[in-house]
Amino acid sequence: MNLPNKLTIGRVLAVPVLIVTLMLGHYYAAAAIFALASLTDMLDGMIARKYGLVTNFGKIMDPLADKLLVMSALVCLVELGDVPGWMAIVVLAREFTVTGLRSVAAAEGVVIAAGATGKVKTILQMAAITAILLRNWPFCLIGMPVAEILLWAAVVMTVVSGIEYIVKNKQVFSS
Repeated sequence: MNLPNKLTIGRVLAVPVLIVTLMLGHYYAAAAIFALASLTDMLDGMIARKYGLVTNFGKIMDPLADKLLVMSALVCLVELGDVPGWMAIVVLAREFTVTGLRSVAAAEGVVIAAGATGKVKTILQMAAITAILLRNWPFCLIGMPVAEILLWAAVVMTVVSGIEYIVKNKQVFSS
């Protein structure tokens, strides 16, 4: 198994550790786990492309690992009262829609690559969750609601990227 795939598996294995840590109220430790796992998302893709290590396993598991990481954190943050439930539902709905679209396309032999807005969405989601887990530190010292701003930006970009995926790939629905 190559390094990018090991990083992806590591991200999946970090999810239960993140959940337990967060639900025990250890926000800063959860932030460290989440941020490290988020960085592996960037690293595995860079390494896979640079060294020609792109695999079918990676094509399938990398986006699933990202979704598992982000959605687990969001659901826990809803449970803890840090994120409004409707925001998590919007993110979940987009992820299920895009994953379903990709599955139908894959069954027809079509690969739907991640677009620029999808990548921005992922970065914003990961930045927002990290800021929330850090309790908006250090911005809380100056009263700037960076975590809230990032969360709103992530939700908006989630909707925009979801619409873009549907519009760009509407032919998948008509087959």
